[in-house]
Amino acid sequence: MINQKGQKLKIGIALGSGSARGWAHIGVLHALKELGIEPDIVAGCSIGAFVGAAYASGQLDTLDEWSRTLGWKEIVGFFDLSLSKGGLIQGEKLFSFISEKLGEPDIEELSLKFASVATELDTGREVWLREGSLLDSVRASLAFPGLITPVKHHNKWLIDGGLINPVPVSLCRAMGADIVIAVNLNGDLMRDNVKAFSLKEDSSELIESAKPSFFERLSTPLKLEINKHKNFLTSKLFNQDENTPGVFEVMASSINIMQDRITRSRMAGDVPEIIISPKLSQLGLLEFDKAEMAIEEGRKSVERVRTVIEDELAQLT
Repeated sequence: MINQKGQKLKIGIALGSGSARGWAHIGVLHALKELGIEPDIVAGCSIGAFVGAAYASGQLDTLDEWSRTLGWKEIVGFFDLSLSKGGLIQGEKLFSFISEKLGEPDIEELSLKFASVATELDTGREVWLREGSLLDSVRASLAFPGLITPVKHHNKWLIDGGLINPVPVSLCRAMGADIVIAVNLNGDLMRDNVKAFSLKEDSSELIESAKPSFFERLSTPLKLEINKHKNFLTSKLFNQDENTPGVFEVMASSINIMQDRITRSRMAGDVPEIIISPKLSQLGLLEFDKAEMAIEEGRKSVERVRTVIEDELAQLT
């Protein structure tokens, strides 16, 4: 983008964390391109790092097509359980598959500037991953606490960047962005969308509500697998009292609360020029099988602020 003085203005996009809600980033990026807006700089956090990596490596369409084919059984198939490595899911199956889809380039080889955000486990320090393996960068940023095992990087253990910088506007600016578009997936999280479920007394079969969440569908196969190895953990990991939230419900709500508060604080101190906020509070933490809905909402979220985007860019140029 060129301003009136003939200077090229670099557009950066900060793609925020939000687990399954992150498929909305795909719709946002497609919609922005249709408006003639193609960022020069991409900064991503957690799922935002994953989608941003696909975009920066020219594989967004591939990711779009793949995400729409995912069912919950396919997703569970990626879960290689690990009860002793800092997370329930080791992640080898998932990231091997991702490397097949997106390849394994180094960040320096990409045509766009890219970086992801991770958190140093021992110190809580924010880490910007701007060079080296693109896949390792994404994996570190995606290491959701307690769910996906941490990643060792330069002798430091790294976990999800959403703990400290859910929408990395500051990273975009540090990479030279003159205009920052922030995609905030945490704007309308605090709604009660926990769906009740119960277990039959005589079996491990799930009695589903009319519209079961991914948590409900995920809990039974995970329970059965864990029971093979650690029977005593079942009651602790998966609460069977429908009047009391289980571990995954508590984990999801806690992360939602934390990310909402951190996002508000960080963006108040470093205000982006444009904020896009998909409305996906109804989407659960691990409902990756609902990509089509999330992608469509990503498109709609751009359309809702289209006039604001066009006015803001017009003023800056």
